[in-house]
Amino acid sequence: MLKQRYPWLSENSLDVLMETARKRMIDILDEETNGRSFAKDLESQGKIEEAVRHLKKHLEIAEDADTWYALGELLCKAGRTEEGYKAFARGRELF
Repeated sequence: MLKQRYPWLSENSLDVLMETARKRMIDILDEETNGRSFAKDLESQGKIEEAVRHLKKHLEIAEDADTWYALGELLCKAGRTEEGYKAFARGRELF
């Protein structure tokens, strides 16, 4: 559709434009979900520890119960159940 509307753009320009838009969309979605969206993507790729770090970074900025619960689930999946239960407890405190 972009190529039809803007025929003077090269293939490379369109690729750069689409990649930039994709990255920005991911950033906005991640911001709206306080990190949970990107963490879920990382988890699906098997990068649980990276997802845990990502959620912890977001929790330093703004705490919310849903993110604490997501962190608790990830920690339990990683075998760190004691930390996971503490994250669940913190999430319950915020409700």
